[in-house]
Formats: sequence, structure tokens, C-alpha cells
Amino acid sequence: MQHASRFIQLSALAFGIAGALAVGQVHASGFQLKENSVKGMGAAFAGVGVNETDSSVVANNPATMARFEGTTMQVDLTAIDLSYEFKGTGTDAAGRPLTGGNGGDAGDIAAVPALSVVHKLDNGLAFGAMVSAPFGLKTEYDNNWQGRYFAHTSDVEIVDLTLAAALDIIPDRFSVGAGIIYSRADVTLSQSVDFGTALFAQRVPLPFAVPQGADGFAEVQGDDTGFGWTVGANLKPTDQLAIGVSYRSEVDYELEGTADWTVPGNVAAVFAANPATRTRFQDGAVVAKLTTPSVLNVDVRYDFNDSFSMMASWAQTGWDSLREVRIDFANAADPDSVEPFDWKDSQFASLGGEYKLNESWILRAGVAYDETPTHLETRTPRLPDANRFWYSIGASWMATQALEVNFGYTRIEPDSPKIDITNSASRSHLVGPFDGHANLYGVSAQYKF
Repeated sequence: MQHASRFIQLSALAFGIAGALAVGQVHASGFQLKENSVKGMGAAFAGVGVNETDSSVVANNPATMARFEGTTMQVDLTAIDLSYEFKGTGTDAAGRPLTGGNGGDAGDIAAVPALSVVHKLDNGLAFGAMVSAPFGLKTEYDNNWQGRYFAHTSDVEIVDLTLAAALDIIPDRFSVGAGIIYSRADVTLSQSVDFGTALFAQRVPLPFAVPQGADGFAEVQGDDTGFGWTVGANLKPTDQLAIGVSYRSEVDYELEGTADWTVPGNVAAVFAANPATRTRFQDGAVVAKLTTPSVLNVDVRYDFNDSFSMMASWAQTGWDSLREVRIDFANAADPDSVEPFDWKDSQFASLGGEYKLNESWILRAGVAYDETPTHLETRTPRLPDANRFWYSIGASWMATQALEVNFGYTRIEPDSPKIDITNSASRSHLVGPFDGHANLYGVSAQYKF
């Protein structure tokens, strides 16, 4: 029974599927993406929810749509150049160094598009629609790197369609808005599996039954759709001051997909010879519940004169929704895999300025501080997250009275991300810092009808 029990534990934990579903990258806390507005990015997203010239308010604060006139359409594209490299070390269950390199540059260049449209009626009503990506990730380590039992490839795509409406309660002074969110999540993740350690623990007398002696591979894919909602309010007590508050709800997904196992032939023969392990590591269906967090935003903008404005934002992301991730295998021989996270809510604060240089150009700049929701005890190489600073600049060019082109750049510097984690099944240990940063390049076009 001890022999069978060990393999049950391996099938549930060695792949770490639960941990893989809570992934992120260096350019936003957790796995959040803020990049739905190039104009907002140019000022580190300060005041983005009360910007009356940015139609991304459909998702950032729908109440601000009531300040628009006519029809506004906007297309945003942000290229995220992510880079981070592992600088630590690892050991296997026998205390020997993990073989392989540092994984190379696990980052990549990823495009984050957004499309928004706002139409304002003469009776104070406004309607809007927006397609955006509020959460996501794409990272990949080198094959056979020393942290291969913790992470290889992570590809997470969450795309929202937001449909919203706004109403001027007090014309030009107070408006409210609300919207519904239809969201699609698609997750693909993979990593190596140390079958050699499992056989070594059972004292199987075979040459490959040693830690790192028989590596396999596993990949999980799942997708689902979910629904959420958003509400907001916009108050302008004076012509110069605008204050906005908005809230995005949690969105629940029940990811359904498949687990694909690659088991070395010599290991498969050992499993097949034992009735207790014969059905382990078979390709099949999986189900996992995932809840993306709520987000509360407060935005302020003050126009000192016709040329100069300052903006500020504060946001709280409700990462306490991620208490644990549970994987349910369709294969009855494999028990649920449960991994605790106990993430905490995180804060984001930014300050920015905007200067109208002339009738054709507007310049922007901003700084921000972004907290991580993670802690060292459960942080993995899939998410070498840390508190980070944002440094942003941007500009708008009025090509014509109807056409505006926006540019933005942001540099994100995390505060020395570190990991110190042990794989529960392979008993391999990975510890050390990451060297990481991100460069964000954005361009958008807005046309008014």
C-alpha cells in the first residue's frame, strides 16, 4: 500500500497543475494586465477612469462615457517585452545539484490589443463596448533547465467583452454607469515530471530509479467562459476637478480541458507491472475552478489651466479570491490536486501629469507603485513576483480634428523577486533571485464621428 500511495501523491502533486493556474508575469501584480489604454499608459494609468478623451473608460469607469459627444472609436495595441532570468540554484531529493542551466530568458514579446467604442445620445445616455485583456501571461523556459519540475511553458489568455451604459444624473457634474462582462479564459501550461524520484523513494532496483534519472513531461489545457459586471460614478464638483470611482466584479471560471502525460518507456513498464499504478498518468479530462479578482479604482484629475493637468489613481485588487486552486482529474485513479495560495489584496498607486504643448501635441508622464499579492512561502518560478515601480511617458498627436494618434512607453522595475520553494512530490528545491524587468511600447488611434 505504501507503493501505491506514493504514486497517488505523485500524480496529484508532481505536475503542480494547481500552482500553474495561478500564474503571472513581471509587468503587473499577480497576473493582472492594465494595458487597455495607450493614452493611460503614458501617464502610468493615473486618472485613466476620468479621462473624457479616452474611450477605454468603457471598462475603466463606464460613468465617464456620459462626458463624451457623438461617436468615438479607439484601437490600442501594447507590445510587452518581458525579460527575467533565474540567478539561483536547485537540489534534487538526494541533495545533488539540479542539472541544467538557468532557463534562459523566460520572457517574450507579447501583444495586448484593445478595441473600444462610445456613442453619446442627446438625452444624456451613452453606450459603449470594449474588447480587452484584463489578465494574461506568456512565458517559456529552456528545455531541461534546473527548474523544469516547477515550470516550463505558461500561456494564459483572458479576454473580455464589456457592454456598458452611462447616464448624466446632473448634466456635466454627476454621472453613473454600469456594464456586463463576458469573459473567455484559455490556459495551457507544462512542466517536467521527475519519475526517477518516485521510483527511488520506493527503492525500485533499477538504474533509472534515481532523482533526475527518468524525466517525463506533462501539459494541461483548459478553457471556459464566465460573466461579471462593472459599475462606476463620475463627479465633477468644479470645471477643473473630476473624481471617479469604479468597481469590477470577480469572474468565476470552471476550466475544462485535458491533461497530456509523456511517460518514459522504462517507467511506463514499471507502472504497468503493478495493478496499483497501472492506470496512473493516463491522458484524460481535467476540471479546475479559477476566480479572477475584483478591482476597485479611485481616479482624480485636476486641470490647472487649459495647458496643464495632474492626475492620480489608487486601485485595490481583491486577490483574496485566490485562496487555493483545486484540480479534479476525470481519471478516478488520480485524486484531486489542491494547492493553497492565500494571496493578499494588493494596492496600486500612480501619479501623472499632462501638458498641452500646442494644438497638435500633448505630452504625458507618470510614476506608479504596484504591490505583489504573493509571499515567499508559495511563490513559484511561474510567478517570480515582487513589488514594482512604473516609469511612463507618452504623447498624443492630433493628426486632424477627428483623428488622434497616441504613443506610450513604460519601464517596470520589480524589487528583487525571489523564490524558495520545494516540490512536494519530487522533493526538489529551488531557491534564489530573478533578474527581471519589462518594457511596454504602445500605440493607439482614436477617431471621432
